[in-house]
Amino acid sequence: MQSPLTHTTVLLNEAVDALLFNPDASTQTLDAAPQVYVDATFGRGGHSRLILSRLGPGDRLIAFDKDTAALAEAATILDPRFSIRHQGFSHLGELPEASVAGVLLDLGISSPQIDNPARGFSFRFEGPLDMRMDTTRGISVAQWLANAEADKIAEVIRDYGEERFAGPIAKAIVARRQERGPMSSTTELAQLVADTVKTREAGQNPATRTFQAFRIFINAELEELQQALAASLKVLQPGGRLVVISFHSLEDRIAKQFIAQHSREVYDRRTPFAPPKVMLLKALSRCKPSATEVSLNPRARSAIMRVAQRTPA
Repeated sequence: MQSPLTHTTVLLNEAVDALLFNPDASTQTLDAAPQVYVDATFGRGGHSRLILSRLGPGDRLIAFDKDTAALAEAATILDPRFSIRHQGFSHLGELPEASVAGVLLDLGISSPQIDNPARGFSFRFEGPLDMRMDTTRGISVAQWLANAEADKIAEVIRDYGEERFAGPIAKAIVARRQERGPMSSTTELAQLVADTVKTREAGQNPATRTFQAFRIFINAELEELQQALAASLKVLQPGGRLVVISFHSLEDRIAKQFIAQHSREVYDRRTPFAPPKVMLLKALSRCKPSATEVSLNPRARSAIMRVAQRTPA
């Protein structure tokens, strides 16, 4: 009998502490203004449940997620202060301007998604070559690879997987397609990459970077992150917190550069005596999981959390 798929939330308390920076939130008085918070990646609800346990009676939590399995998990939360949208977090900007006290973005992929062979995210299991976060829309990796040109495949593997053997892998995929038809399973792709990549970092499966690249590409993860970060400036009220947890360098680079870009005053060199453009964010902190957390949950080892605060416009 297969064990149930479980997920351990990374940086659980650290993220919620950063998001709910008001230590008196749980003792909100009746005349206090209610606050709205956003868990933009519900996943299996670890962050959401802890946030709800610490909100005041008039506060609300809005969650986003594209995964239908996440929606099913969210349906078990009966708290009237909670609601979820079957949307990616790029839809964050649809919320009213300056209406949100905090936005949490826990990026990447959850353990149940990785460990479910039917989702096709992992090279460790035999499964369909899918990798869509939302299986109700879009095309799978297998469908894309059935027609994609070698140059485009190489570009995706290089840009989203930072894979130095992107060219040979792409050529091998196209050659395989021409000889025996398109690939349809995770193990087929993993074996092809292993046969093509003869050297690899110690302890890393040769297919790691290629699987990462295809997942990011097919779900437009980096583009969606950029849209959500831009939207956070619109929906966060002054003093509101932005918390971003990333799991690989591409995500963290985008979050780091976004916060840095909006955390400095910009002077117009053409008008040197004009006041500078006001910064929209204040960078607050950066942290990683403790050694204890990593020992208990090895998947936390690459996580980085960045925190910023919305300033008055």
